[in-house]
Formats: sequence, C-alpha cells, structure tokens
Amino acid sequence: MRLQTKTIHAGVDKDSAFNSVITPIYQTSTFRFEDGKTKGYDYSRTANPTRTALEENIAALEGGLRASAVATGMAAITTTLHFFHSGDHIICTHDCYGGTERILRTYQELFGLEVSYVNMQDLSAVRAAVRLGTKALWIETPSNPLLNIVDIRALSDIAHSHNALSIVDNTFLSPYNQRPFELGADVIVHSTTKYLNGHSDVVGGAVVVNRLDLAERLQFLQNALGQGASPFDCWLVLRGIKTLVPRMRIHEENARAVATFLESHPNIKKVYYPGLESHPQHGLARRQQSGFGGMVSFEVDGGIREVNHVLRSVRIFSVAESLGGVESLISHSVSMTHASMNPDLRTKAGINERVLRLSVGIEDPDDLLADLDQALAFKTTVKVPNHSFAVGV
Repeated sequence: MRLQTKTIHAGVDKDSAFNSVITPIYQTSTFRFEDGKTKGYDYSRTANPTRTALEENIAALEGGLRASAVATGMAAITTTLHFFHSGDHIICTHDCYGGTERILRTYQELFGLEVSYVNMQDLSAVRAAVRLGTKALWIETPSNPLLNIVDIRALSDIAHSHNALSIVDNTFLSPYNQRPFELGADVIVHSTTKYLNGHSDVVGGAVVVNRLDLAERLQFLQNALGQGASPFDCWLVLRGIKTLVPRMRIHEENARAVATFLESHPNIKKVYYPGLESHPQHGLARRQQSGFGGMVSFEVDGGIREVNHVLRSVRIFSVAESLGGVESLISHSVSMTHASMNPDLRTKAGINERVLRLSVGIEDPDDLLADLDQALAFKTTVKVPNHSFAVGV
C-alpha cells in the first residue's frame, strides 16, 4: 500500500466481533481470562487493542518494526532516554526544542547522562564531539524554531561508525514529508499531538524503531514506565491520521504562500522556511524530504515592542503554543516554546526575542496573508508595552 492508503487502513481492523470499519475504543483497564488464557490482552497498561491499532499504523507509515504510542511527545523523548545508562553520552542538535533541552538537562542532573550540544550542520564538529561513551546522536530536522536542516544520512553514518544510535525527531514533517529510516535512522520520535493528529484536541507521542533488539526494549519500557497512551487518545490520533496526506498538502501550499509574502515584506528582517530558495539548506531539504512542511518562522525588523504589536494584532492566527493543527498559530519562541531552555544555549542557537514561529493551518491562504499584513502594519514608533508577551512552559 502507498502512504495515503496506509493512513486509512494500516492497523485498524481490530473488531472481529462485529467487523466495524473504524477501530473501536476499547475503554477498559483489564481483560477477562478464559481457562487461564487471554485473547492477546490482559491489562491496558501493557497493551490495548486501540493502542495497538495506532502503533501498527504509525509503524507502517514510518516503515518501522514497532511503534509505541505514549501519553505525550515529552513521554516519547523520556521513554527513548531509557535506552541509555548513567555515564552514556548523547550528542544533541544545538537548536533543539526547548523541552528536549530541559529533559536532557534533568537527566544529566539526576541520572548522570552526559550531553553535548553541537551544530549538526557542521559534520566535522559532530565527529569531533564523539567520544568513547557516545551512544546516540539526537537529530531534529527541521529544527525548532529556526527550521535548520541537517543531513540525516551523513549523521547516521557517523553514529553507526561509532556503534551509536541515530535518533530523529520527525514531528515537524511527519512521515508524509520525511522518512528517516530510509536515511539510516534507528529511532524516530513524534509528538503525535502535532501533524499526525492534526486537530489540536489531544496530546500524545510515539517512538518508532526498526531493529528487533530496540523493539524488545521498547515493549518492556512501555509497560515498565507506564507511559502508554489512553485508548480514547489513541483513537483520536488514529482518526486524525486518516486525513494526514490531504492536510499536509494544504499546510505546505499555505506555508509557501506565507513565506513568500513575508520574504518581501518591509517589516520582516529574515524568513526561515526550507521551501524558499534563499534558505541556506534548501538543496539538502529537497534531497532528503518529499516536501517542506507547514512551519514558517521569521524575525521582525524591530524590537520587542514590534513583536508584541504583531502578537496583539493577529486575528486568524491564534497566539498559542503547539503546532500542526488545522488552525493557524503564532508563538514567540523566547517566552513560550523555548522559555525553559538554557539561555546561553538559546543564544548560541540564534533564537532571539525577534523570532516568531508560525504553524500555518489550512484556512484560505488569502485570509492568512491579509491577517499577517494588517498585523505587520506597524512603524517603529508603535506604542505597546515593552515586556515579553507571554511566559511559556
């Protein structure tokens, strides 16, 4: 089956009693034994048929051996970190999501995990950062929020040459636009809250692996850590995935229109979108992706006053964290999604107070452009409070 067919059919046929076309919500904590045997399930922390359907679906979309559906995107990262031991070394992309840096910092402090942050566009710097205890490269491409692109295949080759894992966060593009296993990755993590679900009505995560040893470890961790997603949440994500392909097509069409508009706007200093030929890694994005996604970031030509003006002026774009839903969102990275990130790392990554991130939805593009146009109609003398717009988590 091709991808669009898999989104609709993979893993969903779980109702042998009534042959329902849609996977039922098996909203039960436990399952009855008959003559000392079960029908494959005994307790929903360990496994649940609705969760299994979602896991089989995501594994099929990514081309993986096994997937584990967990409670949140952060739970997916946390579960993956339990592949490692105290003293193990992870090399992480320097411009990662703020929550990723926060949990890595926590595991450093509590459990002795060792982490180095490296600009993964520089392969020589990555090679130089590898040491005897290096067990993984943590790759985020496109990065959040600056949409930098790194070479998954080249980084995976480096990881494998040192018997380390290549781990890719594929949240921003989804398996529709990027296939990390085909580029050498060993583990893929997702916040299913985002494009896979696509409707901003559930939080969830997934870990996907393509090796038997990792699959066995993942199955153990899901049960032992108790991170499994609830049946209803799994059902919502599974429902959302059915429209992944047409949604992603519209997200990208609208994002291209928005990025092109912003690139020519006099009040914009810089636009970050890999689909623009001006993007420094546009060629790499074309080679390793099948599309450019629906995320666009930009720097306002001004200071925090102008940034706050934009945030207070938008009408269709909602000022909110998260991304990947059908509705358009705008966020201020420094005070929202990356507020918890180590300030020095944030500065080194180039995430400054002028950066705004857009999750471009599937509304009419003309309405989105009109909304941004009126929100950006400011002069340097605009009078709004000179303080951060929001404090995020």
